[in-house]
Amino acid sequence: MQDLNVVLIQTAPVWENVVANLHLPPDAKGVIQPDSIVVLPELFSTGYTMNTTLAEDHPGAACLWLLETAAVTGAVMCGSVMVRHQGRCYNRFYWAEPSGRLMWYDKKHLFTLAGEEKYFSAGQTQVLVEWRGWRIALFVCYDLRFPVWCRRRPDFDYHLALFVASWPDRRSYAWRTLLKARAIENQSFVVGVNRCGRDGNGVLHAGDSMAIDYAGHPIMQLTPFTPCVGVARLCGQDLLRFREALPFQKDADPFSFN
Repeated sequence: MQDLNVVLIQTAPVWENVVANLHLPPDAKGVIQPDSIVVLPELFSTGYTMNTTLAEDHPGAACLWLLETAAVTGAVMCGSVMVRHQGRCYNRFYWAEPSGRLMWYDKKHLFTLAGEEKYFSAGQTQVLVEWRGWRIALFVCYDLRFPVWCRRRPDFDYHLALFVASWPDRRSYAWRTLLKARAIENQSFVVGVNRCGRDGNGVLHAGDSMAIDYAGHPIMQLTPFTPCVGVARLCGQDLLRFREALPFQKDADPFSFN
């Protein structure tokens, strides 16, 4: 496993304006290297809206922009988008590689407090992607609260978990704490990229995007309430040595999903 650069892009999406949101911030262009992973927030092209008239086809404008940007930069581009596919709407986390390979994960846990389940269908499948010797699990926002769904196990074994979110500031303590908890219990790197700013419903978001190591220690954290970019360098060999020294996972309870 080579070291991995993950670029965290904390944005304040323009509300329900896809065209305005399909661009990289100027300060991102100088830090994106080939083979890195660039992570955008949940519903980065529209903001966290339930206006499903904005749902794009699969693949649509935001997905194609991710693919085009990946091809130009040589980096993986990823983030979630409102998608209509086979007659249903999904909160879909796209993973777009420079080669044109496209994978996706549909958000499993829909946020009933906001009525998300009335507009979106829940995904049912966990997704692992492989990149430069790393196995990477994809999750969206509310999934973070459900440790069983995120649990690393022999048939879902990953080195890095990515969470993209529109997590409000009033629950920022939970966001920061749960990211660390998922890293500790799974002995995995965790990267959480959250939007910032006030959305079209008046909800304030701090961002608090961060990268955390396999022992729960923050590697880097972006400035709250500010659109900004940061780079976290993840050392795969350090992760493997840590797991070898502390093989907690072998004592975990076996389980499977029906």
